[in-house]
Amino acid sequence: MAKKKKKGQLSLRLGLNDERIPKLLGLILLFIALVLFVSFTSYLFTWEADQAGVLHFSWRTLLQSDLQMSNAMGRMGAIISNMFFYYGFGLPSYVFVFLLGVYGNDLLRREPLSKNRKLLIYCLVFMVVFSVFLEFVFQAAEFPWGGAFGERLSNWITGFIGTFGTAVLFLFLLVGLIVWVLNPNFNDLTFDKAVKETRYKVEEIISGRGRRKKPVTATAENASKSETKKPEEEKEETVATLRPGQRGNDSDQNDKESQLQFELEEEVNAKKAKMKQSVDPDTELEIQDSAPDHLITIPSESGPTPLNAPKQPEDGKIGEPYDPKRDLSSYEYPTISLLDDYADQKVEIDRAELEANKDQIIATLLNYKIEITKIRATIGPTVTLYEIIPAPGVRISKIKNLEDDIALSLAALGIRIIAPIPGRGTIGIEVPNKKKQIVSLKEVLMSDKFKNSKMDLPIALGKTISNEVFVADLAKMPHLLIAGATGQGKSVGINTILMSILYKKHPAEVKLVLIDPKKVELFPFAKLFKHFLGTLPDEEEPITTETNRVIHTLNSLCIEMDTRYNMLKKAHARNLREYNEKFIARKLNPNNGHKYLPLIVLVIDEFADLIMTAGKEVELPIGRLAQLARAVGIHLIIATQRPSVNIITGVIKANFPARIAYKVTAKVDSRTILDAGGADQLIGRGDMLLSVGGDMIRLQCAFVDTPEVERVISFIGDQPGYPEPFWLPEFHGDDATIGDTGIKYSEVDEMFEDAARLIVQNQHGSTSMIQRRLKLGYNRAGRIMDQLEAMGIVGPNEGSKAREVLIYDEMELERYLDDLKQNKN
Repeated sequence: MAKKKKKGQLSLRLGLNDERIPKLLGLILLFIALVLFVSFTSYLFTWEADQAGVLHFSWRTLLQSDLQMSNAMGRMGAIISNMFFYYGFGLPSYVFVFLLGVYGNDLLRREPLSKNRKLLIYCLVFMVVFSVFLEFVFQAAEFPWGGAFGERLSNWITGFIGTFGTAVLFLFLLVGLIVWVLNPNFNDLTFDKAVKETRYKVEEIISGRGRRKKPVTATAENASKSETKKPEEEKEETVATLRPGQRGNDSDQNDKESQLQFELEEEVNAKKAKMKQSVDPDTELEIQDSAPDHLITIPSESGPTPLNAPKQPEDGKIGEPYDPKRDLSSYEYPTISLLDDYADQKVEIDRAELEANKDQIIATLLNYKIEITKIRATIGPTVTLYEIIPAPGVRISKIKNLEDDIALSLAALGIRIIAPIPGRGTIGIEVPNKKKQIVSLKEVLMSDKFKNSKMDLPIALGKTISNEVFVADLAKMPHLLIAGATGQGKSVGINTILMSILYKKHPAEVKLVLIDPKKVELFPFAKLFKHFLGTLPDEEEPITTETNRVIHTLNSLCIEMDTRYNMLKKAHARNLREYNEKFIARKLNPNNGHKYLPLIVLVIDEFADLIMTAGKEVELPIGRLAQLARAVGIHLIIATQRPSVNIITGVIKANFPARIAYKVTAKVDSRTILDAGGADQLIGRGDMLLSVGGDMIRLQCAFVDTPEVERVISFIGDQPGYPEPFWLPEFHGDDATIGDTGIKYSEVDEMFEDAARLIVQNQHGSTSMIQRRLKLGYNRAGRIMDQLEAMGIVGPNEGSKAREVLIYDEMELERYLDDLKQNKN
């Protein structure tokens, strides 16, 4: 009997009480979730073929034959996906994948399944409602968005209450969901409060950790109780304070407290040991009402000190804002006297020239029977704008077509007609002045518009044709493309932009990443190494000039961008300004990885050379930065003297809404830069067109000579700088890649060598032949063909023709493959 009892206990222990069984069940659920996810995702792209195969053949044929399906999970994936999508709930069937993943994870962690009861109900309701909604919206589509369930229920509801009634029903469900989830207070509802309530309640629902407890506050009763505690109990405690009204999950707060206790246990014990020598052992830790949120405080000889607080100001006031300039508080901004004054070269306005041009314009228009009612002139530094109001009945296009005739009559180059001038109701004729005036950078920087600007990155570009200083915010642009022919002022324009930043910003607020393939344009700025420049840790020179280092720098900036986005996410900030404001206000803890983030300006002086030598390796990271980097304070300035479509690609143009065009030689170049003509009619020497948000502005770029730039840089460089420059994240290129394709030999398909031998034997580079002979799917055969091209075994694609085979016999192929195997690591 004893043996039977022991055997029964053993079987029970290995059965119901064995913790391995729920873990095994959890793995099975996760495996099923993975199979469903792959099948469903593949079905989104192969649904036509999968659906046709499943519906056309019988179940016996599908299960017994060797029929090939396009689904990534084969026939099983096609059958399962079609069952869920076509006969079931359509796209919302992904809910099953999510639920299987959740319950599988709970089983692995030995957590009770009942805790997700509400989540299960919410998911099932969401799946049903969203299935009907998708079928209602896409009822004419062939793809089973809502499946058979959604289609039938949507048709019934639409037939019962009509299309408009169904739309109103879904709107009511949406509003009801918002009220149910957020429970807003309509008696005291403000925008800021609504946003905060929404964020907290959504976090609470997602975390699934229940209601929040009331904030902990210190009371006289608690204080009296704490004074009577024993020293033994005191050793096991740390006191955490929350300000009244502060929100936070119980478990979140407890997790933070326990983590802080674990990290600071030794230091707290040491502090307490000191305290016992000078303080009564029965005295409990003080609760400081004035301490910042989430700070654990302990008493010391000089009073309570927050252990995980940001670095305190010198005067010891915790509430004082953080000063990012404190580490370089002795920094002096460059003085305006370092720049040259070109006032002695100013040209007086020639009234006779204005009258002569006005009379000539009127006479030319009358020769073509075009009458005008009014004309007025606006004098600029290099161009004078004549605004005319034509008589009623005169077509604007008729005046526009006389551009060359007016230029001939005035014997002037660079005549440009603006028909009409936006917002004025007039037609503008821009005529270059015979005596041009120099717009000095000193004059522009001394203007009130620049000195009083509150922009994040103000850049003083020059003066408009109305002789007004033009200051733009690079942070709002947010990136700038500069193009023009050689010798028309691009390098001076870049110097003007950089000098504007140096005069306006502290080294702690902005960093410059300079790329100069020509190696001679930006070299004076190398002296700002420990003030303004950002560079890679292993860079020999602060100005990047070599193409391979440029690729590393651009990818490093992408890493910096991703890192900053993660920091913004943790800080619940939408952009860099909000993040820095929170950090300055000491709402972010440096011990959690937070720090003050400066703006970063990337300057590339000759983009065409990089595209010609590196191609996609440069274009792809620049495209990423241009699309995403604005919110995290990374801004790009790209200049090129080759404004052709293979240099300024569609990706570049789409992400650079702000563009500057200096004089170009052809209209097609102007259209490439600005998507409009006009740049071919500029007069050069700093005359430029700025396109921002669809508006076109003609400017005369501010002039700054190289000696002026060097004086300003020397003034800054001679001052004490930071101990080290602004290091960008390290990026290590993959030297084990094949050519410039980024494919490793160790990562090629297992059928790669068989395909290579097949191609060389037949001297015919065809994807269909690989698919047919090796019995592979078309997608896999296509990938192998791409790998063969990357290895240099076949040539590039030539449309419908077979690819050229670059290796002519099998012996040569075998030697080539052996070399690749030896060098793969």
